[in-house]
Amino acid sequence: MTTPTNKESASSKPPILVSSTAATKFTTSLLTASSVPPHSAQTIADALVLADLRGVESHGINRLPSYLARLRAGILSPTAEPTLTQTTLVVAQIDGQNAFGFLSAQLGIDTAISMARTYGIGMVSVKHSNHFGMSAWIVQRAVDQGMMSLVFTNSSPALPVWGGMKPLMGVSPIACGAPGGKEGRPFILDMAPSVAARGKVYKALRRGERIPTDWGLDKHGRTTDDPAEVLDGGVMLPIGGPKGSGLAIMMDVFSGVLSGSAFAGGVTGPYDLSKEGNVGHFFVVVKPDLFMSLDEFRARMDVLYKTVVESELRMAGVDRIYFPGEIELDREAERRKSGIPYSTEEIETLNKEADRLGVAHIETM
Repeated sequence: MTTPTNKESASSKPPILVSSTAATKFTTSLLTASSVPPHSAQTIADALVLADLRGVESHGINRLPSYLARLRAGILSPTAEPTLTQTTLVVAQIDGQNAFGFLSAQLGIDTAISMARTYGIGMVSVKHSNHFGMSAWIVQRAVDQGMMSLVFTNSSPALPVWGGMKPLMGVSPIACGAPGGKEGRPFILDMAPSVAARGKVYKALRRGERIPTDWGLDKHGRTTDDPAEVLDGGVMLPIGGPKGSGLAIMMDVFSGVLSGSAFAGGVTGPYDLSKEGNVGHFFVVVKPDLFMSLDEFRARMDVLYKTVVESELRMAGVDRIYFPGEIELDREAERRKSGIPYSTEEIETLNKEADRLGVAHIETM
């Protein structure tokens, strides 16, 4: 049996609760103190805090230290604004100008929504971008406008192609969504082609926690429950073997090859301070009433929702079946009332950034 380290023992401390309002205020203050314009800081903060509200802490405000380090290193622009070129009536391309990926993502999905509202479909490709956090916030933006969407991105190498050991493909999320009916919830799928998102490994390392042994391998190709060993020359493992590997390659085709951004292992990760990220994204938005009335579409979504969640045959020990995205929506509602839980180590790290920038510490509940 492994003896817990002091760091592991520290992770057992009760969580510190922070309201979403306080988390947003703190995030915007760190960013604006780092020369990020207020409107950009608000976009970034909203997306990061939403991730924490939904329990996707691997993509929440604990990403701030890595973003701020890139700003200090001069490899991420605090003030750049993405530029858009309209290619056809339903296709556009964005040059991210090495700005925060959140800005390119918001411009991209909003542009695709606008085109879809007029022409039924809209497609936007993005190059020269950066990490944009949790994909679900972009899908939610389309859902809020009554639209269906596909949200793709590539990312820095962390996943081997099936049969290999060298990290070549990114743990790039596949996300899509559709508005729900009058009785059900929207469909929001946001998943990595790996067994777990790499951000979860960073979160475990940050909190001094172990990870399941099927998440990744160490640099010798052995299974490990130590997140540091996975991140130090190791690799993440794909879901379903060659299937997950194929999905990761698909993300690179649509987000990297097509956009003119980095691909084939060329994307720089958000924790790498050597050069610009050059991440690529791809967004598609579809108007749901192209082939039937909107009322009929929503009624059919209700049928699908009820069929999924009311399934009578369930695995042993399963009390409830959830629609994709439903757990996160429920958690968001609960955390907006009770607060977002952070570990002591996470709060201390965030407050060190505040001290560095001369802004107030994060306010706790």
